[in-house]
Amino acid sequence: PSRNRADPPLGGAGDPAAAMAASDVPMSPELEQVDGEIQDIFRALHNGFQKIDKMKDSNRQSKQLEELTGKMRECKRLIKEFDRVLKDEEKRNTSEVNKQLNDKKQFMIKELNSYVTMRKTYQSSLGNKRIELFDAGNDQVAEDNVQMASEMSNQQLIDSGMKQMDQTDQAIERSKMVVAQTVEVGAQTATTLTQQTDQMKRIGNELDSVHFSLKKASQMVKEIGRQVVATDKCIMGFLFLIVCGVIAIIVVKIVNPHNKSIPDIPGLAPPAPPAQNRKLLSVDPFRML
Repeated sequence: PSRNRADPPLGGAGDPAAAMAASDVPMSPELEQVDGEIQDIFRALHNGFQKIDKMKDSNRQSKQLEELTGKMRECKRLIKEFDRVLKDEEKRNTSEVNKQLNDKKQFMIKELNSYVTMRKTYQSSLGNKRIELFDAGNDQVAEDNVQMASEMSNQQLIDSGMKQMDQTDQAIERSKMVVAQTVEVGAQTATTLTQQTDQMKRIGNELDSVHFSLKKASQMVKEIGRQVVATDKCIMGFLFLIVCGVIAIIVVKIVNPHNKSIPDIPGLAPPAPPAQNRKLLSVDPFRML
């Protein structure tokens, strides 16, 4: 309670012993870069809170506080980046170095939390100032209204009261109309949603029917395909038997041409008669003579 609000947090960026202890910790170049950015932000926060105490305008104080809040967010992001790099390099460092780096990270987190606490304190102070200004303005308006009312006669007061009541009634009627329109729009929306729900259900049922029909048609096509394949096999079998029979008849006819039990095949010339049975056509006329 004895510390000033603008004083730097205990062990913060303004603490030389802490800064010296932090500089003794061995770090990689990436960690040093992140640590340097964090320390720059801590110094900016320290100087920013000192500037707020010197400001008299609440609007400027609010603007400065918003800028410091942005820096705190950036500092939080950098501390997370510091922790990520620390975890990546943990296997390459010794246990003592890792302990020192973790202590440094905890130190930075505590320092940032202390600045966050200071920001909340300033926000509360600025909020109270705005409430006081608002209350003072209302008191002034009330005094003006009292002065105006004291200068008015009874009839004027009644007329003014009736006018305000009429205005209030009109505002209530407008509010009722808005509520009625809202209820009507809500009812229409509910009706539309119900219709769309029913339509979606019908579409779902139709899709189920179409899916069932497609499944049935697919089964029928498969059955027809099997039947067509079986029919083709039967036809090919019959054709094969016919061709085999024809070939067998031809072979038998050629091997045994005098077999009368086998009829002549149309288009196939009969076998030639033996040489002793041949007759010369030119001898017949002389025999008749």
